[in-house]
Amino acid sequence: MMPVQPSDRRDELVSLDQKPCEQSRDTAMTSLRLLFLLHSLLVFQVHLSNQLEDNKIPPSLCTGHPGIPGSPGAHGSPGQPGRDGRDGRDAAPGEKGQKGDSGDQGETGLRGLTGDRGDPGEKGERGQAGECAVAPKSAFSAKLSEGLSLPLTVGDVVCFDKIVINEQGDYNTETGRFTCKVPGVYYFAVHATVYRASLQFDLMKNAHTVASYFQFYGNWPKPASLSGGSLLHLVPGDQVWVQMALSEYNGFYSSTKTDSTFTGFLVYSDWKNSAVFA
Repeated sequence: MMPVQPSDRRDELVSLDQKPCEQSRDTAMTSLRLLFLLHSLLVFQVHLSNQLEDNKIPPSLCTGHPGIPGSPGAHGSPGQPGRDGRDGRDAAPGEKGQKGDSGDQGETGLRGLTGDRGDPGEKGERGQAGECAVAPKSAFSAKLSEGLSLPLTVGDVVCFDKIVINEQGDYNTETGRFTCKVPGVYYFAVHATVYRASLQFDLMKNAHTVASYFQFYGNWPKPASLSGGSLLHLVPGDQVWVQMALSEYNGFYSSTKTDSTFTGFLVYSDWKNSAVFA
């Protein structure tokens, strides 16, 4: 073992004196670093807290593992209808399909408008001659016989006994009455020669006076005349005749030169049950 030199001893003492000082400086520096680091952490924490409140945390600071998928949310309210889209382009025509079954007959439609008049058609062949329609007839005319005495009283029927025409037999010379067979409108006329006395008579229908006629006679050398007529509507069974009105006025007269007549005929029929006479 070598002896220790004095110089080496001094260096060792100096070295021992310097070590505590260096350790103190290191401790102080470490403390300063810790304080600085703590201060930086506090500042960073405040800054980080502000970012969390503002929801502005950078994704780089929150890069955790993906979370578990959440449950499906409730259906939202229907949105507003969207706008109509643009018309699509015309597609190419498809192939013709098979003919379908006939459908049910539809309801009858409304009556259409009257069309234009068509062209005249060809003249048809002449048809067979039909039966002639025979209109109903009724007519008569009768007169007093020459020199016939008439001892007439009030209400007596004047019987015109000499037939001029009576094809249908509707007038009866024995009763002096016309009896209706064909319903309709008739015209009756009486022409009287007045001589030796004044004359007044009535035209009767079913015992009712239809018209009255009068002619005065003033003892003239020649006869006078009296005429009258009326339209009457009759139905089958009605009767018409001439009747004396006053017994003293009975101047009916007839001779070879002058007559007294009673005439009647059908003007038109009202048989509504026949198409011919409608």
